[in-house]
Amino acid sequence: MLTPSQRANPMSCRAMVTSPHYLATEAGLAILRKGGNALESAIAMASVLAVVYPHMCSLGGDAFWLMYSDRFLSSQPLGLKAVNASGRSGAKVSLDYCTSLNATAIPHRGYQACLTVPGMVSALETAFTTSCAMGGKLSWSELLEDALFYAEEGMVVSTSLACHSENYFSEHRKAPREVPLKKDLSSIFFPEGKPLRCGQLLRQKDLARSLSLLMEEGPRSFYEGTLSQRLVRDLRKHGNPLTADDFANYRASFVDPISVSYRDTIACNLPPNSQGMASLEILNILNNFDVQSLGHGSADYYHLLIEATKLAFIDRDRYLADPDFSDVPLITLLSKDYGRELAKDIDFKKAQNYADAIDLSGDTVWFGVLDAQGNAVSWIQSLCYDFGAAIVPKETGIILHNRASCFSLQPKHINCIAPMKRPFHTLNPALLLQKGRPLLIYGSMGGQGQPQTQTALVTRIVDFGMLPQEALDQPRWMYGQAFGKASSDIQMEARIAPAIREELAERGHSITEVSAYHDLMGHAGALLIRRNGQDSVCYGGSDPRSDGLALGF
Repeated sequence: MLTPSQRANPMSCRAMVTSPHYLATEAGLAILRKGGNALESAIAMASVLAVVYPHMCSLGGDAFWLMYSDRFLSSQPLGLKAVNASGRSGAKVSLDYCTSLNATAIPHRGYQACLTVPGMVSALETAFTTSCAMGGKLSWSELLEDALFYAEEGMVVSTSLACHSENYFSEHRKAPREVPLKKDLSSIFFPEGKPLRCGQLLRQKDLARSLSLLMEEGPRSFYEGTLSQRLVRDLRKHGNPLTADDFANYRASFVDPISVSYRDTIACNLPPNSQGMASLEILNILNNFDVQSLGHGSADYYHLLIEATKLAFIDRDRYLADPDFSDVPLITLLSKDYGRELAKDIDFKKAQNYADAIDLSGDTVWFGVLDAQGNAVSWIQSLCYDFGAAIVPKETGIILHNRASCFSLQPKHINCIAPMKRPFHTLNPALLLQKGRPLLIYGSMGGQGQPQTQTALVTRIVDFGMLPQEALDQPRWMYGQAFGKASSDIQMEARIAPAIREELAERGHSITEVSAYHDLMGHAGALLIRRNGQDSVCYGGSDPRSDGLALGF
């Protein structure tokens, strides 16, 4: 059966993976075919994506992952483990340091944009040690083999990479100081002073050498080995305050997942400093409405989801920060009573006008895995902006992120920068449980758009009975970001009927039309498990806006 985008609905009775790039999907499936578990598959996919989707993620970025396993039930009430691998700022990174540079805000690009230690490799490390404890059979090196192959032997530039390379190059020509084209970045991704072309062969020899070091020395090489020395040496040379001790002291953290009920399911996500609380708060509000009775794609449907998002974002922007530095009242924010109170603020006849949502751009990859044993992984990793801080330390081939741009330089701001602090983070991998077992594994890229796209997927699949690919193909919208600028506008794909957009405008929504399948809406994915007694079928989906694929066996 084909969906509106003409993509088939992948189905499997054993195992399935989905990602925004077909080579990563293939690598993850190959691990499962070898008998590997979901975490082993995730490590292979994450490392391949760091090679083939370098505009979205890198070994120099951050990551979060959420996993369900029956093995965890004895120690974890929901059978879930969650890892926060977002980096902390360096010990020397303070408000005084930033203001001494005459900065009014943390720059989005350059060496002063990377002020937090990248957590991505530590996410891989925790995944590997957890897999070993579960009886995983594959070696660390074996899981990185495909990533090394594509870095060393080359891979063909995809549509998404070519598009973002062109966009970055155009922005650089307009504002070369704000959007730099440093030598090491340029030599890899802008050869001969031109953006990459779709279909062009891309080899990343320095990145291959870095992957080889990780395979030989293990993941700690990134933090206290040969690779770490190379990274810190280059950062120090360019006046960056991160030190060898900052890298050596970094470890990803196991954290307690957060959850709310939604219909007959439990929606699970990551706690602060992740914006997972916003994704859950939206669902908690929607619990007080019969979404199905509104009709999918109706003006009431869009209005309700947008208004619920606005309310959740007010709380997110007020409270969300590193919980080691600020108290985040999660028990209250995710309580059923609070959800009912917020629901009373929604007027179906009138859109509420709140302050503009903060600017949260995000170029990210999400992927999901379900293995033959029923283990499920929801994983997300990112550089923050496309090409991150746009710096590649010499001889590493690794793009470093600019996640520190989510800090504030306002002294009384909840996300004011401070030493050893994690910034406000957009990344949030999601998972739905039903009767104690995984029902839906899902997530998306897209900064502000992540909670909104997650809500669209959940309502379309749970309330309207769609399969993942059909839900992903439906037209989308995004509140709170207008092409990288804070806004209260609603960006809506042109596929949403003009009459619906006009009706929403009459209710007070400021609507901006964007093209069908617009990249601004993010690259999402989902895996759905339907059970019938002892038998089960998994349905997968990948976003038609991406270069992705869902495959099973």
